[in-house]
Amino acid sequence: MPPSTSPSSIRTLKLPSGETVPVLGQGTWKMGEDRRRRDDEVAALKLGLDLGITLIDTAEMYASGGSEEVVAQAMEGRRDEIFLVSKVLPSNASRAGVKRSCENSLKRLGTDRIDLYLLHWPGSVPLSETVEAFETLKKAGKIRHWGVSNFDTDEMEDLVGLADGGNVQTNQVLYNLSRRGPEFDLAPWSLKRGIPLMAYSPVEQGALARNARLEAVASRHNATAAQVALAWVMAQPGVIAIPKASRQEHVRQNAAALDISLTAQDFADLDRAFPPPTRKRGLEMI
Repeated sequence: MPPSTSPSSIRTLKLPSGETVPVLGQGTWKMGEDRRRRDDEVAALKLGLDLGITLIDTAEMYASGGSEEVVAQAMEGRRDEIFLVSKVLPSNASRAGVKRSCENSLKRLGTDRIDLYLLHWPGSVPLSETVEAFETLKKAGKIRHWGVSNFDTDEMEDLVGLADGGNVQTNQVLYNLSRRGPEFDLAPWSLKRGIPLMAYSPVEQGALARNARLEAVASRHNATAAQVALAWVMAQPGVIAIPKASRQEHVRQNAAALDISLTAQDFADLDRAFPPPTRKRGLEMI
């Protein structure tokens, strides 16, 4: 039988704050770019919520705020079920800029708080100033937690060395079978400190869904290559996967990946097909 499409309970992972979040979330990159797709995108997110995928990730950059508007529609009447993640652009990461961006995101999202607010990537504004702005937003109740995205190990070291820098809750990075660079030092560093990695593009924007080597493993589980790629990411310790799915069938397939238990043979075969890094590589972004 194929994996179940309605998991009764989704595995969770603990943030440094002690709060738990699902290891599978819903990404929204590129949602909101075409109004003709709006209904399908909203329906996909709602189905994900019905299936227990209650972490939704968005950003002010996505469709210049359009993604946040899609999320607002999907969240209507269900806000308390959701762990909501959004991001501020580094160009808006000053004290005044963070406050303004957050307030604009809150308006587009139709909510009074963001559960986890991330700096989208390192920028020119001093990190200490951005952290101070995040802490001010926390005190005001506008955000509950904050984190970062696209930070490499040395940047994370700098961050946790700042006053209040240890309050970082996650680092969202590009991570999948074809992008295993973080495993060399960033992932172990993060795991040791209990700071989860949030893996975006866990199926490499669909490229891994057409991979013959993955299909060979998938055939053992009556699953798809994309589901195996996603199951592999979720099997990594301290990692949350946030694939985007703008169609309901895609959402069901993502949810079903939760029920795939990869074997030692599967992991060995995947390591041969997608070797882990043997040296430090610069953090990749797309």
